[in-house]
Amino acid sequence: MMQKNLLMITKSTPKDEILKLAPDCTCHHCSHGCTIGSGFLAEDDYGALAELLGISVEELKEKHLEEANLFNKALHRPKLNRKKGMPFGSCTFFNRKEERCSVHAAKPLQCRVSMGCKEYGEQLQQWFMLNHLIDFSNPESIRQYAQYLKAGGKTIHGGGLSELVPDMEFLKKVLDYEIV
Repeated sequence: MMQKNLLMITKSTPKDEILKLAPDCTCHHCSHGCTIGSGFLAEDDYGALAELLGISVEELKEKHLEEANLFNKALHRPKLNRKKGMPFGSCTFFNRKEERCSVHAAKPLQCRVSMGCKEYGEQLQQWFMLNHLIDFSNPESIRQYAQYLKAGGKTIHGGGLSELVPDMEFLKKVLDYEIV
């Protein structure tokens, strides 16, 4: 019996390798997320998206993005088309008629690595979280990530607290609120 190769995505997997694992896909599993939310932008996403739209980064933020806070970090994501006061809605860039992203060539990195049809899709999202959403120099971000793990949140190799914050004395002080 042939054994299935297990894919090993780690926190340190290079971005170019991650992108190879996330080919363009418009299947229902991959586009469903666009109907109920939007992905966060990584730092280098702003310029490409603004250029594609023919506007400045400031205009992009003002007209097309909304701010959200996750792991005590201010982030931007495409605005959501919410209905009836619901907390979710389709991404402002999702074209419902064509069932695809209207800014596909420059869509946010989190969207690019969202692979609902791949068995490793969850690992890709964990990679994005560890590399772009959490600020491991920020004590509150560390505490919120610790709570995520304590509540059963999954991670990938390299995503353990002791791997991310190897100074155990510092980590203990952060978790005990001795360092705020």
